[in-house]
Amino acid sequence: MKISGYQLFWMVFTMAFGMTALFTIPWPVALAKQDAWISMIAASLISLFTTFVAVKLSLLYPGQSFVQYSQLILGKWLGKTILVSYFLMWLSMTGIILREYADFVFLALFSTTPLWTIILIMLGASVYVTYSGGVRSIGRCSEIIGPICVIGSILIIVFSVNDWDWLRLLPVYANTGFVPIMKGSTLPASFLGESFMVVMFIPFMLKSNRAQISSLLGVLFASVAALAMTLVVILIFGPNIPARLIYPLYSAVTYISVMEFIQNVDVLAVLLWIISIFIKLSLYLFITSYGTAQFFHIKKWKNAIYLIAPMAFIISLLPRNFNIEMSYTKFWLAVIYPINIIGIPLLLWIVGTIRKKHMQNSELTPTSQ
Repeated sequence: MKISGYQLFWMVFTMAFGMTALFTIPWPVALAKQDAWISMIAASLISLFTTFVAVKLSLLYPGQSFVQYSQLILGKWLGKTILVSYFLMWLSMTGIILREYADFVFLALFSTTPLWTIILIMLGASVYVTYSGGVRSIGRCSEIIGPICVIGSILIIVFSVNDWDWLRLLPVYANTGFVPIMKGSTLPASFLGESFMVVMFIPFMLKSNRAQISSLLGVLFASVAALAMTLVVILIFGPNIPARLIYPLYSAVTYISVMEFIQNVDVLAVLLWIISIFIKLSLYLFITSYGTAQFFHIKKWKNAIYLIAPMAFIISLLPRNFNIEMSYTKFWLAVIYPINIIGIPLLLWIVGTIRKKHMQNSELTPTSQ
């Protein structure tokens, strides 16, 4: 399994953009009002930093995955203890993504179809692409789906221009301030920061020296696209309505009507988000399965999919309503994001760099006879 820098770029972009644009916009709008676009810029900078740290950490140990070098840096037992928290995070995220996708499709398209059926179809597609070729197959799918997402986003911007009111962006900064804007950036930063998962993909790159630029450009382009979608929502609805909507961007798309000729493009937008979520779900399924196989020394990593997929399916059915899903989001923001996405990778990078320099100095120092 090998991937190119070009494929890594589209994997990161597609994974980061779709769900960030669909699910996170109400959060910054509720806290920062018309300045939510500034929150998105702050979120972009934070996520670029977390991605930079993740790539630097991986490049310290070329050819090894996060599961392997965590135990080298922190020692066997402490490394394994920390990895358990990541497996729980990846597994729970796989289930939660499945459920969020199913809730959205249920609301937008199939309101009479049982949720478990919608979940099972998406899970089956992700299992197929992950099992058939692993990260290489997902990379190839991303090469096709990523550009489609870009074209779809441009069409949404172009078709919605008639409904824009630039005065809805005013006043800038005067009614909010630094703290609400930064609080508003936390949720989109956490979604964009999921690009941390590149620590599991870089060992598969044909040219690891392309990892830095591909990952950062993927996050940057996803951030710009999410920023553009946030602006579209504010320009159409203003600063108050989007905070009360679950999917404000989807609601904005339903408004599109160009000369009463181009209408009902919301179906196209739904398709856009479904294929984007498909990539993200497949990536989570892969890193959870591959990481579990490495952790337990399972020779054929694909066998781990038989264990992970049913568990993700069960987790996706556990939340009884949207409020329970939001409880997980609050836990993600308060605990998982600051510790697993920012804190531990930063700690590993610092400790790993010190250990590397210490080893190099020891090799250069002549031993006494």
